[in-house]
Amino acid sequence: MARDSIPVLDLSEYMSGNDESKTEFVNKLGNALEDIGFFALKGHGIPLDEINSAYSISKEFFELPHEDKTNFEMTEINRQRGFVPFGVEHAKSNPAPDLKEFWQTGRTLSKEHPLYDTYPKNVWPDELIPKFQSIIDNLYIKMEHLSRLLLEICSIYLGKNNDWLPNMAKDGNTILRVIHYPALGEDVSEGAVRSASHEDINFITLLVGATAGGLEVMDHDGEWIKVEGNHEHIIVDSGDMLQNITNGLFKAVTHRVVNPPEQFSDRYSMPLFTHPRDEIDLTPLPEFIEKTGGHAKYPAITAGDFLY
Repeated sequence: MARDSIPVLDLSEYMSGNDESKTEFVNKLGNALEDIGFFALKGHGIPLDEINSAYSISKEFFELPHEDKTNFEMTEINRQRGFVPFGVEHAKSNPAPDLKEFWQTGRTLSKEHPLYDTYPKNVWPDELIPKFQSIIDNLYIKMEHLSRLLLEICSIYLGKNNDWLPNMAKDGNTILRVIHYPALGEDVSEGAVRSASHEDINFITLLVGATAGGLEVMDHDGEWIKVEGNHEHIIVDSGDMLQNITNGLFKAVTHRVVNPPEQFSDRYSMPLFTHPRDEIDLTPLPEFIEKTGGHAKYPAITAGDFLY
């Protein structure tokens, strides 16, 4: 029977519940990632006014003149930080560019940190929008903290120590992407959509509810499930790297952002892509191979080589 929604989980059952409630939540989360690889999370603890502030300041940036925004286009680091213009990125399965522009920010490290020179440095439009850095970096910190908690719960479900997956993601190259899907207007290239169907490459993705609909998740039968925008929910999905190390026990599921029926509305969204450190071994573990048919379905590979 076809479903019309993804599971909705309430994190307060884990954070403030008794042992029975915590165990039930762990199983709900694990079952969702085994089944469809997606769920909506309420009770996540990130204040709604901070989410709204992040969307408001993002809108302020994307409404700047194009020449101002391109001052923060870091082509020398392949746009791994800062501004990425409209039409640059496309899904690997679709030659047409995605209909979006976005901003990327990563981990802020002190000069004393041993990985300070490992990752690209963040850039900020301080002179144009003074509060942009503090608001967006604050959201990154809170979402990244939440992602570690969810990885802890995943670890428990998988029969590992609480810190098994969180330790892999500690100081990883986790990225917060602030995305603007402009109104389409009259001239849209053939085959171009806001975000073509794809799977996320990382461990898990946390998406603060978007300002409009459009996100769709593919179910087992190939049908698309609509995921409505809702700032009170964070949408969570497991990515290719988590699928690899669990030999497919956790699913990396195809999803997309479709064009709206009207041509003159825009959309904003803010996903956090949680990554393990490059040296982490993602080779499927024997216990997961045993649970998923008895043979390795995915390669022996490190996170850095996987991403490359």
